[in-house]
Amino acid sequence: MPIVESTVRVPVDPSTAFAVSQTTGETRLRWDPFIRGQRFADGAREPAKGVRTLTRHRLGFVMTSEYVSFAPPSNVGMKMIGGPWFFANFAGGWRFVAVAGQPDATDAVWRYSFRCRPAWLAPLLERIGTRVLQRDIDRRIAGFARGCEDPEVLAVVRAPAPDA
Repeated sequence: MPIVESTVRVPVDPSTAFAVSQTTGETRLRWDPFIRGQRFADGAREPAKGVRTLTRHRLGFVMTSEYVSFAPPSNVGMKMIGGPWFFANFAGGWRFVAVAGQPDATDAVWRYSFRCRPAWLAPLLERIGTRVLQRDIDRRIAGFARGCEDPEVLAVVRAPAPDA
């Protein structure tokens, strides 16, 4: 199964980095070049294991994903439930690790794994997909890093909870 991965060090603690990665709406669009829109499905209001999201890629592809793990502030994982015809399966995982001796630094590691279809064309599609997705994940994590320095994004994730 092909895997693509990208890593970046961001100047925030792991809780803040995790929170930035889980932003939605206009806040998400400020930093995430991968998507044109994203929302929770089935009436969910926040991310959690089992929650589904609907994501529209910047090129128009639509994917329904489900959180398979949600462990703030260290990691989150999702798998595709439905999506573009050429993916037999697709999953993504994000991990956030504190940098030793640097309280306001986090290493963020994002990884995708996927399998293409139809089976007879998968070897070619997966070679192409690896290149395309590597470019996408590199751009996406660079956008995430910008989000971790964006005062507007940080204000949203650091704001007190509505019932606090």
